[in-house]
Amino acid sequence: MSDTPKFEVIDRRKMKAEEEKGSGEAAVQPTPAEKPAPAPGEPAPGPRLVVNEPRHEAEKKEPAQAAEQPLADELPAAPTAEESHKQKAAYDASAQRLEDLIRAQNPAVGPQPPVGFEHLVQQFYLSAMLQMGAGTQEGQRPRVDIMGARATIDLLGVLAKKTRGNLTEAEDRMLQSVLFELRMAFLELTSMVSVASVPPAPAPK
Repeated sequence: MSDTPKFEVIDRRKMKAEEEKGSGEAAVQPTPAEKPAPAPGEPAPGPRLVVNEPRHEAEKKEPAQAAEQPLADELPAAPTAEESHKQKAAYDASAQRLEDLIRAQNPAVGPQPPVGFEHLVQQFYLSAMLQMGAGTQEGQRPRVDIMGARATIDLLGVLAKKTRGNLTEAEDRMLQSVLFELRMAFLELTSMVSVASVPPAPAPK
């Protein structure tokens, strides 16, 4: 007879259920039979060690996940690959038909170049500059939308962050140059705004 002590595993869930019934008897599970050792290369059964992320890394991810969750809840289900392919084909056909109509009315107009990343950056650049008063005709007072310009510049910053590592060297250089120029123009414009130019609040009566 072996001197190795044997242990009995008690399922306390069954104990609780039987206590509620008034039986007061504990259910005892037999000792499980020994399982063969795992083959080389296979993970061993049983509990596994889980290495937690460093606290500061987890804290970095939580704000981003918290900000994206409400947006994800509001969005509809994404279209399937087949739906996207059919819609893209229909869009391309419609755009080509429109271009053919324009060229039929004005044969001097050549085919339009394909839209690239540089056109997107240029669109943001022009929008921000117009919002900061550029392009105002001589003799007219510039109309400045400083908060709109800030939002446009911030959107361009989001674009730079989300496309990091996925741009060519020329695209990244163009994007960083445009961002630098817009931010400098924004700084020059906001430096002209002083507290003295804001009318004081009326004194309480």
